[in-house]
Amino acid sequence: ERILLIRPDHLGDTLLTIPAINALRAARPNAEIHVLVGPWSAGALANLPQVDAVLTLPFPRFDPDEADSYASGVQLIRRARQLRLIGYSSAVILRPDHWWGAVLAFLAGIPQRIGYDTPESRPFLTHVIQHERAHAVRQNLRLVEHWTGPVDPERVPYAFPCDDTDHAYVDAYLKEWDIEPQQPIFCIHPGSKYWVRQWPVENWATVADTLTDQLGATAVFTGSDSELSVVQAITAAMQRPACVIAGDTQVNQLAALYERARVVLGPENGPLHLAAAVDTSTVALFGPSDPDEFHPWGPRDRHLVLTSDIGCRPCRVLDWSGDTPDNHPCLREISIGRVLDAARRVTSH
Repeated sequence: ERILLIRPDHLGDTLLTIPAINALRAARPNAEIHVLVGPWSAGALANLPQVDAVLTLPFPRFDPDEADSYASGVQLIRRARQLRLIGYSSAVILRPDHWWGAVLAFLAGIPQRIGYDTPESRPFLTHVIQHERAHAVRQNLRLVEHWTGPVDPERVPYAFPCDDTDHAYVDAYLKEWDIEPQQPIFCIHPGSKYWVRQWPVENWATVADTLTDQLGATAVFTGSDSELSVVQAITAAMQRPACVIAGDTQVNQLAALYERARVVLGPENGPLHLAAAVDTSTVALFGPSDPDEFHPWGPRDRHLVLTSDIGCRPCRVLDWSGDTPDNHPCLREISIGRVLDAARRVTSH
């Protein structure tokens, strides 16, 4: 029995698949579990002991209208042949609108293909379930109920493994910034691919300075290479010293850093889900995304979600290219005071 889980999304969505993988492994201890992910998120599952193999594929964009320029039919057939050579008994397409993954599983000759009942995917699936507005962890668990039966999401482990090498890297990096292992830190991941999710630079600078004093901890800023300029703008506006590790961590090293932090703050993004997976408290600022579907998984009193009162939220639209930020204040309307209060609350536990 060899089961393929197809997850084309980015870091956060991939991490939220971990409970479903854990439940599937408990129900099928002798099955081979493979995951097919984008190279951009392979690190999220590469060290997971419940997974036998992590395969990567540079998936086309999720919009069907854009797919032809990114993945030709030749590519689809070639990838399907590769999967056919491996041989799978079942495939699960975890993204609701991922018709491309459904077609891939169909062409690979996988006998059992499970996914959501959407018009684009339905013709290529053997088993469909209705998509419901629920947290992504619950949605993913529903897709593996064929093997597990109904599962209580609160009882399924959600954890990301870190090893001594990851902790040693973080300790050595922080030591270069004169931060000793026993010194407390808190982390801020301010960046996002979409400008509609970005909070003002000066707000983050004020929050970082204030928490440095109130928590007696050093601010450590994380992010990708492309987000380094935002981090540098924030630290330049700060009055207190801070550490910048943006662009210098892989997923497992970032997890080890967050495991050491008292709290991780940022707009809704993958790193906040990583923090929750290492049992660190979070403060998440939500704009267009729906927190009922994507809040960091864990006790709600340790993972606080902040939103504005704007009437059109959550619109679930992230790409407003061509529009002006003035028309999308949903994240900017969250006040500095609310963020500080939330950070103090979660660190008091």
